Amino acid sequence: MKKIVFLVVIFFAFFANAQNNPYQPEREKINDLIHTKLKVDFNFEKSQLNGEAWITLTPHFYPINKVTLDAKAFKINEVKVNNTKAAFNYSDNELTIELGKNYKKGEEYTVYINYIARPEEVTQKGSANIKEAKGLYFIDPKEEDPEKPTQVWTQGETEASSCWFPTIDAPNQKTSQEIYMTVPEKFVTLSNGTLESQTSNNNGTRTDYWKMDEKHAPYLFFMGVGEFSIINDSWNGKKVDYYVEPEYASVAKDIFGNTPEMITFFSDLTGIQYPWDKYSQIVVRDYVSGAMENTTAVVHAENAQQKKGQLIDNNEWEGTIAHELFHHWFGDLVTTESWANLTVNESFATYSVYLWYEYKYGKDKAAAHMYEDIQTYLESESEDKILVRFNYHDKEDMFDTVSYHKGNAILHMLRDVLGDAAFFQGLQKYLNDHKFGTAEAHELRLALEKVSGKDLNWFFNQWYYGSGHIKATVTYDYNTINKTVTVNINQQEKTFTFPLSIDIYEENGKTSHNVWVDNTQNSFTFPINKMPKLINIDAKHVLLAEFTENKTLDNFIFQFNNAPHYLDRRLALEEIVKHQKDNKEALNTVVKAFNDPYYEIRVFALDNLDLFQKYNKRDIIAKVEKLAQNDEKTLVRAAAIGVLGKLVEPIYKPLFERGFESESYALIGSSLTSLYQIDKEATIAKINSLSADIKESLADAITTIYIQEKDKTKLPFIANHVLKGMFLTQNPRTQQVYGEAFKWIAESDNKEAIENLTNDFVKLGLQYKKYNFDKMAINMLNQIVYMQQQTTNTNKEELIVILKTGMAKLIE
Repeated sequence: MKKIVFLVVIFFAFFANAQNNPYQPEREKINDLIHTKLKVDFNFEKSQLNGEAWITLTPHFYPINKVTLDAKAFKINEVKVNNTKAAFNYSDNELTIELGKNYKKGEEYTVYINYIARPEEVTQKGSANIKEAKGLYFIDPKEEDPEKPTQVWTQGETEASSCWFPTIDAPNQKTSQEIYMTVPEKFVTLSNGTLESQTSNNNGTRTDYWKMDEKHAPYLFFMGVGEFSIINDSWNGKKVDYYVEPEYASVAKDIFGNTPEMITFFSDLTGIQYPWDKYSQIVVRDYVSGAMENTTAVVHAENAQQKKGQLIDNNEWEGTIAHELFHHWFGDLVTTESWANLTVNESFATYSVYLWYEYKYGKDKAAAHMYEDIQTYLESESEDKILVRFNYHDKEDMFDTVSYHKGNAILHMLRDVLGDAAFFQGLQKYLNDHKFGTAEAHELRLALEKVSGKDLNWFFNQWYYGSGHIKATVTYDYNTINKTVTVNINQQEKTFTFPLSIDIYEENGKTSHNVWVDNTQNSFTFPINKMPKLINIDAKHVLLAEFTENKTLDNFIFQFNNAPHYLDRRLALEEIVKHQKDNKEALNTVVKAFNDPYYEIRVFALDNLDLFQKYNKRDIIAKVEKLAQNDEKTLVRAAAIGVLGKLVEPIYKPLFERGFESESYALIGSSLTSLYQIDKEATIAKINSLSADIKESLADAITTIYIQEKDKTKLPFIANHVLKGMFLTQNPRTQQVYGEAFKWIAESDNKEAIENLTNDFVKLGLQYKKYNFDKMAINMLNQIVYMQQQTTNTNKEELIVILKTGMAKLIE
């Protein structure tokens, strides 16, 4: 599972309340699933599923004479055991069936259930990341919304598959499957495994038969139904397909086309060839999360569908594609035995993005991604949580920045401790030992120990079964007589044991040292010839740590110019940009960053360039002009155009107008913003000429311009984007602009804008209820009500009803 928009989760994390959580064990195995056969059709009028299920089981160990299956909000029509009508009891979402005799371990029996699944009556709740848990979703089933296609799709994780078929809905169960789906002829279907046959019926429907022989967990079952274009690809003779809405057929391979190469890379990396019979990916509407690793039938949220202009700049979904694919080894092939051990699924899938970027685009791209993930964890206020934790309030709570982002960083540290050969061979052993089964973190440790010969209890105890991360202050003692420097590491709050890399830079070169930190206070003394230019702590940048030390501007400038890691340059530049107004060498270093080999450094330097410092800027502007026209990355060119726009110079008008000719949305958006500074009329004319979907793709630039224009007729458009601008940007100026727009909308008499803003509050409030954003949304909607009451708007009572209706939806 790939979560949605972590930045929102981070922003509202401080609203979350700590609570005493009960112990949550692995689910007891009384019966074992063996095979699941389903025949289903859909009642689009009632958003229900008519189903028949044949579930084959066997006792796990002890003899049994009944079986209990999860079946949420069903209507049970008939139950049989081995073709004989059976007594049953259905209550509290559990179906208990009398088997009529005792069965021993190894004896198989098949129960038949004829039922109606009623997902709209499911009462179980979702989480902050999976906002609903009704298992089966009908999108515009009556074809009433012209803006949406009719679709049916399922979402099983964590335990919602039992909302559409009876099963033992636990991650420690594995079953093979068959699904017969009867749908209107106009629809295509997707499920796990292979499409064995399609049979046309006499009533305008068709029955598709999907079959998967390999066993997987019930939460990975999937059905998708709708009108999709199917774009065919392949890997080693196996089908690789992309299911997208027809208008995205032409760019489907631009979005998903790296998939076959990813399959090869992950197969080689793990030493386990992709173990399933096909690989399909489908994009659906109104999905409840980011994406889901249903075995051989991955589902993606509609954000995956990007226009050509977006993809030219950056495929924002590529990391998610890698994440879900790698789950087919970690999560699908070997599955967590309990939600407490979710890390054996999610941390590996999260780390796979780093691995893919490292392979495909180089270490800078991978390091930049890892840095963002670690910042997500550090800012989430989750450091009191343990990675493997059996005490939690609800299983949905496990899907957080600890399981994903911290787990990702821990795997990166573990790889460094073991070395690449032992680490990846250990993963291969873990996968081979438990393939098509389940495992927990201890079994990962044992596999790595078996391969490496190292004891890893110290690592797992502090990182998997302990909370927090390294926090330390670093000081230096120089002895000019003995020509030594002593590095003092003073840990705060908790004491961790860890290897630490230290690089010492002098005029004649660098010396590298590896030390072992194992106390609250550790000191390490090294020889030097002269005062070092830089002492670089955690020089490999592999630790999940926050080090506090005093570096001078000269240290940071030297670090940028000499230390090799992406973070050496990025973190140094973050400090250097603060001094460019009054320090020429700092300014020159920022300009030097224009030529950095990694584009994100170039963008950062451009975004933070101070054009109004006291030094001559003619040469600097010439370099910016060159980047605006010639840089290989459209995002860099867009950033350079943004810099030139701040000069408010009419000479750049032709350059900005040429930007409109690009396919790149980043370039078009930046050109619009910059042209607006010198020719407002021409900019507005250009915006008015754009199609509605292009305007949505350029929302940030256009919204900012509309706000500056103070055009009340554009309030509905602004309202659709104002919360994103307030809460998802880290730029204080942008936050201020959107904050002013929020007040403008809140006091306005524009009904459509008030409706759009209210709907956005409701959507985010429900999606991030776990973090109490629903309460924040109610509070802010209440503020708008108060603001409306103070206005002279003739329709304010109507607007207040809209606002209060939104609040009511958040209270339900």
